[in-house]
Amino acid sequence: MNLKDQISTTKAQLLKTFEAATTEHALEEARIQFLGRNGQIAALMESLKTLSLEEKKSFGPQLNELKKVAETTYNERKAAIAKAQEQQAFAKFQHFDVTASTYQPLKSTLHPYTHIVEHVENVFMSMGYEIVDGPEAETDYYNFEALNIPADHPARDMYDTFWLDVPNMLMRTHTSPVEVHAMETKELPFAVVAPGRVYRHEATDASHDIMFLQTEGLFIGKNISMAHLFATAKAALQGIFEKKDINIRMRPGFFPFVEPGVEIDMTCPFCKHGCSVCKKTTWIEVFPAGLCHPNVLKCSGIDPEIYSGFAFGFGLTRLAMIKYGINDLRLFHSGKLQFLDQF
Repeated sequence: MNLKDQISTTKAQLLKTFEAATTEHALEEARIQFLGRNGQIAALMESLKTLSLEEKKSFGPQLNELKKVAETTYNERKAAIAKAQEQQAFAKFQHFDVTASTYQPLKSTLHPYTHIVEHVENVFMSMGYEIVDGPEAETDYYNFEALNIPADHPARDMYDTFWLDVPNMLMRTHTSPVEVHAMETKELPFAVVAPGRVYRHEATDASHDIMFLQTEGLFIGKNISMAHLFATAKAALQGIFEKKDINIRMRPGFFPFVEPGVEIDMTCPFCKHGCSVCKKTTWIEVFPAGLCHPNVLKCSGIDPEIYSGFAFGFGLTRLAMIKYGINDLRLFHSGKLQFLDQF
């Protein structure tokens, strides 16, 4: 096939190919095929080198015309495809149904219980404490007797207990049984903190429920004193409420598993001169604590003549209410998304 026929064939082919291209991708492939550096028109231009001067004068303008036709056709198809896409988008928008429901993916949020548990665990881990856990269905021995609360002890009246059908089994009334398990199994000295759910047979209202979160802490070692307890309580509360200016005070208190026992109050983290949270006193009662009772140590096989320790326990639910400004405990278990989305 001579050059004249090749030019004629290429022109017919490119017009057909560009006309058939209905997408930007197809049009780009057609451009490369005919107008690319290694395309068909470039190959025809290259063949001019082998022709005579008279042939170059004849075929040169024809090849230039072919290239011009290819470029014009390409630009026209490009504009036509862009216009078609614009019309398609407009038609889709024009027939949009504003009443149709749209899929809104649900956002996941952590429960405030999860927030406070993780935060408290991080505070105590930074102080060298180990996080421990234990069963929620406990024996009478671990929940009461091993904590210096025998069957006839009046302190049992403090705990509204859920007893199970299984003899001597109950839903734990505090997380202190976890500390007893730790004293029986861990190598001395040790420091543990045990967050978890506890159960009390109480009427439900804004500040009471049958289930709530509690955290118990225990440190056993040699020569442990009230000074260690005081410093630990202060550092923990400053970490939990993220305020370095929180101070604490101790008041005498009775708890069967500690001797001496104290009630720990902290300065209000929200005011300096009294507010609704601290009931205008600038102090908030936070948790009971004390030095481990020798009977508790003996019950777990620890010699109270050699080792001593301190224990403390506080309601995580109550701390969460104080920290997050929640005025009704029942909101934690309500399942209301409007409440949970705040966290």
